[in-house]
Amino acid sequence: MSPPTAVFRAGANALITGAASGIGLAVAKMCASHSMNLILVDVNREKLESAQSTLKSSRATVDIHDMDVSSLSAWSKLSDTLTSKSMTLDFLMLNAGIGPKGPWTDNQVFHKIFDTNFFGVVNGINTFYPHFADSKSKDQKSIVITGSKQGITNPPGNPAYNASKAAVKTTAEHLSYDLASTSPNTSVHLLVPGWTFTGLTGGGQTKEKPDGAWAPEQVADYLYKKMDEGKFYVICPDNDVNTETDKKRMMWTMGDIVYERQPMSRWRDEYKEEAKQAMEKMKL
Repeated sequence: MSPPTAVFRAGANALITGAASGIGLAVAKMCASHSMNLILVDVNREKLESAQSTLKSSRATVDIHDMDVSSLSAWSKLSDTLTSKSMTLDFLMLNAGIGPKGPWTDNQVFHKIFDTNFFGVVNGINTFYPHFADSKSKDQKSIVITGSKQGITNPPGNPAYNASKAAVKTTAEHLSYDLASTSPNTSVHLLVPGWTFTGLTGGGQTKEKPDGAWAPEQVADYLYKKMDEGKFYVICPDNDVNTETDKKRMMWTMGDIVYERQPMSRWRDEYKEEAKQAMEKMKL
């Protein structure tokens, strides 16, 4: 059986949301380097046009669609457009995300984050699932869903964002499980970036990448590496946090349930020293 990276091939069709900048654009460039046809989706028309101009020099076709991923009707229109062109997707990256913060009393912030981060993913799956569930297809297909470490280790500060990304993680896991039996040539991957220099993480406020952050292109390269290894979980390190540290933080977080500690114990004063010493002694 071919590795999931076989999806990156000339003439294959790739749809990427949140594609106008950051990680989405970096993956689009990687797809273009393999002469894939691109459908780039983002809410920012100006940045989409800039991305299209950047990628036009490649041998791939580049179509852009400015739309809100939280709108199921917009997804339906996009599907109709692709159908009219007899296009079937081979690669789907559901990457669009936002991270505003608000108080517990701000119901709209919760809805806004979930509408984009979670339902933006669900809408994409609902719309294009038939493109990937064909058990008769012999060509490699792949779905990449962008999660977050905050949806796994759950640090304090933005409960709505963390909850949306935790829901994305669960959804991706179920999608992988179900497609493994119905469409073995379709792989699913949960991309979990580390600190990456993008507009969402502060790249829009400063022009120079901090030393501790990865560039979006590094995330795209790491995604390719892990897909080539057949991995579902693509947990990216960065220049400040290595893979071992990520794993120890995740193991401690799960221990809150197993050992009946108070939730989010790593950040509670009564557990801070215990957590620090335990993670230093953890054997992986």
